[in-house]
Amino acid sequence: MSEAARDLSPGAPPAVAAAAPEERKGKEPEREKLPPIVTAGAAAGLDRGSKGQISTFSSFVSTVTQKKEAAENRSSPTHLALPNIRNVRDLPPICLDVRQKQRMSVEALPSEVKVPPLPEPSLPSQPKTVKDFEEDLEKAEATGNWKTVHAFYITAFDSFTELNTAFKKDATASFNTIEDSGLNANLVNAVFDALLNTPQDIQKSVLKGIINSLLQEWKGPRTKDDLRAYFILLQNPQFNITSTYVIYAHLLRQIATLVEADHHFLVHWLKKLSQKKFKQLVERLLQFVSLRLFPAKPEEFPPLTKCTWWIPSAAKVLALLNTANNLVHPPLVPYTDFYNSTLDHIDLMEEYHTWQSFGNSHSRFSFCQYPFVISIAAKKIIIQRDSEQQMISIARQSLVDKVSRRQRPDMNMLFLNMKVRRTHLVSDSLDELTRKRADLKKKLKVTFVGEAGLDMGGLTKEWFLLLIRQIFHPDYGMFTYHKDSHCHWFSSFKCDNYSEFRLVGILMGLAVYNSITLDIRFPPCCYKKLLSPPVVPSDQSTPVGICSVTIDDLCQVMPELAHGLKELLSYEGNVEEDFYSTFQVFQEEFGVIKSYNLKPGGDKIPVTNQNRREYVQLYTDFLLNKSIYKQFAAFYCGFHSVCASNALMLLRPEEVEILVCGSPELDMHALQRSTQYDGYAKTDLTIRYFWDVVLGFPLELQKKLLHFTTGSDRVPVGGMADLNFKISKNETSTNWLPVAHTCFNQLCLPPYKSKKDLKQKLIIGISNSEGFGLE
Repeated sequence: MSEAARDLSPGAPPAVAAAAPEERKGKEPEREKLPPIVTAGAAAGLDRGSKGQISTFSSFVSTVTQKKEAAENRSSPTHLALPNIRNVRDLPPICLDVRQKQRMSVEALPSEVKVPPLPEPSLPSQPKTVKDFEEDLEKAEATGNWKTVHAFYITAFDSFTELNTAFKKDATASFNTIEDSGLNANLVNAVFDALLNTPQDIQKSVLKGIINSLLQEWKGPRTKDDLRAYFILLQNPQFNITSTYVIYAHLLRQIATLVEADHHFLVHWLKKLSQKKFKQLVERLLQFVSLRLFPAKPEEFPPLTKCTWWIPSAAKVLALLNTANNLVHPPLVPYTDFYNSTLDHIDLMEEYHTWQSFGNSHSRFSFCQYPFVISIAAKKIIIQRDSEQQMISIARQSLVDKVSRRQRPDMNMLFLNMKVRRTHLVSDSLDELTRKRADLKKKLKVTFVGEAGLDMGGLTKEWFLLLIRQIFHPDYGMFTYHKDSHCHWFSSFKCDNYSEFRLVGILMGLAVYNSITLDIRFPPCCYKKLLSPPVVPSDQSTPVGICSVTIDDLCQVMPELAHGLKELLSYEGNVEEDFYSTFQVFQEEFGVIKSYNLKPGGDKIPVTNQNRREYVQLYTDFLLNKSIYKQFAAFYCGFHSVCASNALMLLRPEEVEILVCGSPELDMHALQRSTQYDGYAKTDLTIRYFWDVVLGFPLELQKKLLHFTTGSDRVPVGGMADLNFKISKNETSTNWLPVAHTCFNQLCLPPYKSKKDLKQKLIIGISNSEGFGLE
């Protein structure tokens, strides 16, 4: 399944991917009819909780036949009043589902879903150009006479047909490609950019026209012109204003319930928007969800029980935008722009349990079905609480087993107790984890043999740091460090036992489970493979850790090799004669050169101009998937033996990396605010010198300081405050360098007398300490 399709889909089996209709020439045949409209009672399936009848426009808006205000009367858009409507009929009820029943690839829908292009009704010629509109606007602003501009807005927004007449590039042309909406985007932008600066009666007229269009009763299939109208209306900046939310909700509802093929058109049109417009759409929808959950003025909206379909509809449209964003490389906006921080303040575990219980059921909505809107901080809370509940459950079961056998319980049975020797760290750890496989989901406690001390967190962190440092050492041979990409990759050397790769997977799982940040540098495709699939298959013969990879993934591991392959793809000469390569590759293993065929008989198949793309794809797949399959499968199983949880389905590969390794984004001001002091006060001269120096450091030195004091140059998901960073007074000579205790995130600082002396000693200390680096 394509990445784009996967990202559109909700976190559980529900998905929102859409079909890829084939381009057709000539006359466009009629589309299949829409499924029958369901009753209003059935539409209550979109409820978040209790089921209530869908409210009508007449409940919220009054009559459109009110006297118009003077055309010259301008008012602030934030005080925009809706036209009043009374005794209007309800909007047609929507279909039950705003989500899809299964994950589905954009490329792989059955032929019956790949409907022919929509019929194109004939329209009159477009009356205005951007230049015409801007001239009319300038005249209106200069003279105060808005009659011409008002007439344009009234006509253009009167109906879906008029919208197409006004904004199609060529009203008589048929557009058979999903890549081009056929709209004059510049005119759409100009009209909406000007709208909020027009007199209020013009803005009211636009809303009145939109209401009339949405009230239209659908008696046949949607046409491409209907989709264009939805696409245009979605960009209306009036929907930033809370007084228009009732209309906006109905627009979102109709878009959410379109068939999959229609969604496919919208997705491809949305990805063509400018970054600015696209970001505005995302922010508008997120604000709509936030204000529906926590309204500043509750009286502005209908009761939540009567409009429970608002948020599910908005979430579905956000899913279309998310898919559009993932179809573009690079994305139009970062995936973090879809996070809704308001959700950090709702009962996330209730959302998670609802999702666990009902899955793709039509009867209940959960934000976990659309995990791209949940922030990484909120996901971490879900994973931590899910982990805690599993820990408590496992510990309780151990206690019950002891009591049932009439054995005396002790506290140690509630923990995963690791007893290891420093001199045999890897072998002891492997033995302990293998022997105590049933206890992996208990709270971790570490004891170093022959050393007194209780593990209050420091020994556990030290165990992780020392073990990771040893396992990733080049002499150990498990991983290869690539200096160009500054990351590690799995060694392709064959061996009889892959249990140590399983140990590394368990370590990563324990780190996530116990909220420990590791100083590990894997490329992004490693985390993509780790979620392939996100839940371990019940059938043990099913391949794991295999994902679709591209030359861009290879570039993040072996940039020089990827560059050479790109040169091969762009080579303009005769590839077969000049490169003299075949579909066979060679690797050195313990001093012996071994050959591997990329396809059956590959040693006899020359690489040519015609098949070079296949060669590059097979070579990339060999390096990142096939050559390391056994190593990565053991690593995958180790990780999931600890983190076997449906909560992993909520995560993107990038988010797994942040949970394991922390975030690279540093905020030293936040660190200053959360730092604790022992022997110093924050007003002491030495401390003031310290922060003056650190805040003036370039990013590279700030990272070195963080690595020196914590063992990692990254920040936990919860931010700098989660580091529990402490500066202690070191009552020694000021000729000494600073000292760090990485296990406790503690910096011991002598009382230097000058800022210059402190800066010099600090730079020497953080730049020449070996630390727990991986290289």
